[in-house]
Amino acid sequence: MHNKLQIGIIGCAKIAVKAVMPAIVESETSRLAAVASRDEAKAREVAQQFGIEKSYSSYEAMLEDPEIDAVYIPLPNHLHREWAIRAAEAGKHVLCEKPLALTPEEAEEMVRAADKAGVKLAEAFMYRHHPRWDRIRAIISGGEIGELRAIRGAFTFNGARMDRGNVRFRSDFGGGSIYDVGCYPISAARLITGLEPEAVSVHAQFLSEFGDVDMMASGLVEFGNGLSLTFDCGMLASYRNFVEIVGADGRIELEHAFKPTDEGTHGFTVVTNGVRREERFASCNQYALMVDDFARSIWGEQSLRFPPEDATHNMRVIEACIRSAKERVRVKL
Repeated sequence: MHNKLQIGIIGCAKIAVKAVMPAIVESETSRLAAVASRDEAKAREVAQQFGIEKSYSSYEAMLEDPEIDAVYIPLPNHLHREWAIRAAEAGKHVLCEKPLALTPEEAEEMVRAADKAGVKLAEAFMYRHHPRWDRIRAIISGGEIGELRAIRGAFTFNGARMDRGNVRFRSDFGGGSIYDVGCYPISAARLITGLEPEAVSVHAQFLSEFGDVDMMASGLVEFGNGLSLTFDCGMLASYRNFVEIVGADGRIELEHAFKPTDEGTHGFTVVTNGVRREERFASCNQYALMVDDFARSIWGEQSLRFPPEDATHNMRVIEACIRSAKERVRVKL
């Protein structure tokens, strides 16, 4: 029996406070040991909210704490590289919010730093830890829907009323819809196919009132053999998050692909020969499952389910998509 993994939180972002910190509390393996914010009052407030013993007014101070085993990084995208590397150098395992970095080169640098320090580095794509994705892959490999023909995915929300200073609207902070939500269908298509794309073509809407970031984007991601992902993502459209996997003999539909909301949204539909079948899963906290997988890999009970090299590959596709959108060209990978 292991003692619980002692996790420190670097920054008090909404995703941390609303999703990941409650998940750590709910997890079987881990404990919220400390929280750090450059705003000392904020750190104290969040620590009080979760009953955390330690709060720090600097990230550096928390990294110096010998009792912290691992850190979770929910900072703006442009800070992931620096703090993941500094955490690794301090001997801390790192669970870093997606996307792992701003470029594949940054991601590779983070992977090297973790390897050199002998610590685990994981990207926090929580949806992949939901057991239904293992089931989906089993259905596909079992041949029930036949050979894959097309994948369609979307992740959109309407952020028009968000504060214009939001990090999502700062291109220098790694803002934009492709980094923020487009990364999900891209990651899912790679997970489903087990392949890396050959080329991408993306058309996007860049708006000056939102810092000239891509607010909406539609893309084609080519996997070869005629198989492609068509996706759209955006921060100015009604809320959607779905994936459709089309085979020669059937299809799989996930209406709440990345963020199931409540009971009844954790399953998916399989359609073969015009017959619909619902595959149901009990509600679960996919963030907590992610934290448990992370902890068990640190303890050597299992491998990292998704090694950080996977994040590097995903970054290559994301970078190509952003380049394609900006230059209005098809980009080969």
